[in-house]
Amino acid sequence: MQLELLNEQGQTTSKVDAPDNVFARDYNEALIHQLVVAFQANARQGTRSQKNREEVKHSTKKPWAQKGTGRARSGMTSSPIWRGGGRAFPNRVDENFTQKLNKKMYRAGMASILSQLARDGRLAVVDSFDIDAPKTKLLAQKFKDMSLSSVMVISDNVGDNLALASRNLPNVLVTEPRYADPLSLVFYKKVLVTKAAIEQFKEMYA
Repeated sequence: MQLELLNEQGQTTSKVDAPDNVFARDYNEALIHQLVVAFQANARQGTRSQKNREEVKHSTKKPWAQKGTGRARSGMTSSPIWRGGGRAFPNRVDENFTQKLNKKMYRAGMASILSQLARDGRLAVVDSFDIDAPKTKLLAQKFKDMSLSSVMVISDNVGDNLALASRNLPNVLVTEPRYADPLSLVFYKKVLVTKAAIEQFKEMYA
């Protein structure tokens, strides 16, 4: 598989060879969907909590007589079918949302995403990516020169200048190959990968 090599102006200068087992895999939509859903589920926090019928504030008095009223029997206002009653199966803060993915599935899914990005022209290679000072303005101008608005930069070594300059830019993510996640790869319109990062991807997903 050959990937586009971009210069400082975002123009294709040549092609770079990339391993087929990472960047030329078949598109597996079901696996990619499972990968993204699992990533989102594992990022969830158990911050919601509801009260059961024992915890809600209510009176223990029987609302009306058991017989003779013509209405259905009722024992307490804390019943789940009553307005203001407790939940039958309340959500708890210790709820576990995690989904397990085998390492083999994860590697195959990530390789499938990278391969599809390459086929769609959304993935390109740069020799290196860095700036001279930790200035957001410098990085924004660099992306403007390359005609990029929504971009994910995967560098083999993210320096302090690049990390600090990218924090305040919307629709920009700078990360290392080991921290690249499936959701970000799918979300950003353009993915820039350094040559050294391609070798790291080869070691991780080949």
